[in-house]
Amino acid sequence: MENPDIIISILSAIILSLLIAVIVFVQQFHKSQESLKKLKDSFERLDEQAKLIVKTDLELNKAQEELDKRLNGLDALQKTSRRITTTLDEQEIFQRLDKSMIINFGFEKNLVFIHDKTGKLQPRLNLGFSDKDVLTIIAQIEKDTSIINTLKEGHTISSANAQHQRKEFLMRLLNSNYFVLAPILTKNGMIGIVFVGNSAYAETVTESDEEIVSILASQIGQATENARLFEEAFRASQILETKVHERTQQLASALEDVQNISKSKSEFISSVSHELRTPLTSIKGYASILMAGKLGEVPEEVRKRLEKINIHSDNLVQFINNLLDISRIESGRVEMNMTKCALAAIIENVHDLLTPQLKDKNIEWKTDIDPNIPDMLLDQHQAERIFINLISNAIKFTPPGGIIMVKAHANSQVVAVTVSDTGMGINEKDIPKLFDEFYRVDNEINQQVKGTGLGLALVKKIVEAHRGRIWVTSQLNKGSTFHFTLPIQ
Repeated sequence: MENPDIIISILSAIILSLLIAVIVFVQQFHKSQESLKKLKDSFERLDEQAKLIVKTDLELNKAQEELDKRLNGLDALQKTSRRITTTLDEQEIFQRLDKSMIINFGFEKNLVFIHDKTGKLQPRLNLGFSDKDVLTIIAQIEKDTSIINTLKEGHTISSANAQHQRKEFLMRLLNSNYFVLAPILTKNGMIGIVFVGNSAYAETVTESDEEIVSILASQIGQATENARLFEEAFRASQILETKVHERTQQLASALEDVQNISKSKSEFISSVSHELRTPLTSIKGYASILMAGKLGEVPEEVRKRLEKINIHSDNLVQFINNLLDISRIESGRVEMNMTKCALAAIIENVHDLLTPQLKDKNIEWKTDIDPNIPDMLLDQHQAERIFINLISNAIKFTPPGGIIMVKAHANSQVVAVTVSDTGMGINEKDIPKLFDEFYRVDNEINQQVKGTGLGLALVKKIVEAHRGRIWVTSQLNKGSTFHFTLPIQ
């Protein structure tokens, strides 16, 4: 028989080994349970991620579809805009909004209403409705003031944003499950309405659809407004053209009347002047015979009266000659004897002629003549008369001790001449009438010295006959300056 202690030792070792094995197994089992749980959690996370990926993919596909739809709408909008904004005919605007264009926006039905002159809505475009349906739609919409007011305020009404009652009403009226109503606006307010719609089998209306239809309505409004403005401008242009034509005819007729009157006046003056010259010649002749004593000795008192007769006869002859010259120049009967003349020489000749008058009043004479002025084609006699009249006037209105200056300077086209004095000057209100025939400024000197008022009128005619122009600048008590131009060629 074996030793019991050995057996116990062996059994204890076996039991200990089994215990160790059980402990190891239990530990391994717990580790396996934890790994399994981790694996399960990983599968669950993967499942959630897969679901998220699928959901994201669906949303991306939906967003892509919405983006494609928006891009198609914008492309259609651009094409439509290009077509309707390149015409200024209101009828043609709506003719260019054809069926294919509306379909490109993704809608089956379309109506465009425009207010007429009475404010009633009139159909301008119809896709998908009978004429009877259109009249019913117009009547119902005009009757519903809440819809009209909403549109007038610039708001869009659609199946996506309308309240339930209004949405149901419009769906029945327009026979469309999905729709958009947009106002056609201009700076003067709403002029019409755009409607687009789809049946129940189409996609629902989105904010993008509302935005595109609103832009389309705005473009229709702008194109219509431009067409109407063009029409108004065209009509105004035609009316203006007619009025201008009528006015031109009236002015032409008035000008012809003025020319006839002027011709009659010139002929009358010429005739009267010739009739006056004959008796004046006789009066002057008889006065000369009496003054010469050919009919006997003339008493001193009678001689003084005869001298006055002679002086006044000379003044009257000069007056008649001026009248005749003005009449002849106006009627074109005076032939200008144009020859090459030196302007400086003409001015010096006039200075020599008027030197006694300058010395009598102690008036200083000054000149500033451009030595490079070329010889000019002038009627020398008439040119001298210009300077004689202007300088004589300057002497008349310049007090003793004053200054008279004549300047002449040339450019490439004309010679500019001025005759200035330091006299009493001219009132501003008299300047516009200064070159009128028989006009005399009402001042102290003119009240004392008699004149005809023809000198400056004659000067103006002579300057214009040389294709020049004349004007005056003046300040009271500071002097006057007469400006005139003469063409070099």
